[in-house]
Amino acid sequence: MEKNIDFTEGKIVAPLLKFAGPVLMALFLQAMYGAVDLLVVGKFAGSADVSAVSTGSQIMTTITNLISSLCMGMTILLGQKIGEKKAEEGGKIVGSGLLMFAALGLMLALLVPFVAPSLAATMNAPEEAYKLTVWYIRICGGGAVVIIAYNLIGGIFRGLGDSTTPLVTVLIACISNIIGDLFFVAGLHMGTIGAAIATVVAQFISVVISCRLISKKKLPFTFNRKQVRWDGDIIKRIISIGTPIALQDFLVGISFLVILSIVNSIGLNESAGAGVAQKVCVFIMLVPLSFMQSMSAFVAQNRGAGKIDRALKGFRSAVLISFIFGVVMFVFSFFRGDLLASIFSNDYDVILAAADYLRAYAIDCLFTCFLFCFIGFFNGMGHTGFVMIQGIIGAFAIRVPFSFIVSKIPPVTLFRIGLATPCSTIVQIVLCFGYLMFMRRKKEL
Repeated sequence: MEKNIDFTEGKIVAPLLKFAGPVLMALFLQAMYGAVDLLVVGKFAGSADVSAVSTGSQIMTTITNLISSLCMGMTILLGQKIGEKKAEEGGKIVGSGLLMFAALGLMLALLVPFVAPSLAATMNAPEEAYKLTVWYIRICGGGAVVIIAYNLIGGIFRGLGDSTTPLVTVLIACISNIIGDLFFVAGLHMGTIGAAIATVVAQFISVVISCRLISKKKLPFTFNRKQVRWDGDIIKRIISIGTPIALQDFLVGISFLVILSIVNSIGLNESAGAGVAQKVCVFIMLVPLSFMQSMSAFVAQNRGAGKIDRALKGFRSAVLISFIFGVVMFVFSFFRGDLLASIFSNDYDVILAAADYLRAYAIDCLFTCFLFCFIGFFNGMGHTGFVMIQGIIGAFAIRVPFSFIVSKIPPVTLFRIGLATPCSTIVQIVLCFGYLMFMRRKKEL
């Protein structure tokens, strides 16, 4: 049995790395989960299918991030109760959260397939890939309940200081998705539709098996069916914590969709190349992402225990470790982006377009170690409102206007459009440093 980690006592770096390791592996598998669709479609279908999967998956990623970010409300609330030594309240939090997210899942399952054509049109999906993009969104959107259950399991256990259970959940989904893609896409030659079916089926299998495994796991609180009820106070607290995070991630996701829409309007190869580059970016950002999630759990527990100095020490350690990895990712992505892109496509023009886009994202690797750790720190402290504000400023005051302007100035290149991302990251870091100083003046640190 995996022992839940208590971040409030003893060493700082060792337990943080122990927790971040499975988080990193889970994120890697999650990235593989999404990358396998594009990889198999790129090898066994055409550019239209690659464009459809890249555009459709970007839309579904935005929706999924909205859900997983809202789940952070439960993750942080559970973490704070663990830090306050009030773990017995966990059953009520989980029970109320299950009902709330089940209702949200049903709503999305009905809404997303209905608006799929509008979403594909809004994204300027190339004419050759339009219908395929609509089908991908409809199939994946119809499985929204499964997607929510899949993300909810991870959120609950990370709040308890257990990063291994979410790893198992993702591992099951990843293996199932690989098998599904090989069967539907490579075997039955179903292209985009096969990739979408494999995605939903894999998450369903993961949820079923994971629930069976979790039922045998000892929790730090009592949980039974009677606790699955709508508690207005708990729901309100989950929403108040999670909504700013979810809104920030959703709007940031929208900003990237706007950029992808700009790229889609350039041409099919650019559309496919941007999709390939974004899949690669998921991998090169894994370390800072893992520390962002780990910092939320680490800081939430220490805030609950009143150990703010310890939370700050953990923050500084996380920044240093993730920066080392950021330098390595910068060098590899900037100079050998073509090699990374060739993993997902055989088309020479698509590979060149993806490599051009990756050079800009490589620069961002040097800055995200600061930004993501800041976000994790402020989320854990409960200052999710600021996280939302800085994210929106970075997205809509910098990233989107920058991309739009450079797309109108010849020569239009994916590298120049991609520079919008590191530019927005730098501005957000400045805002985070400023807010940290503000918290110090208010004696919160």
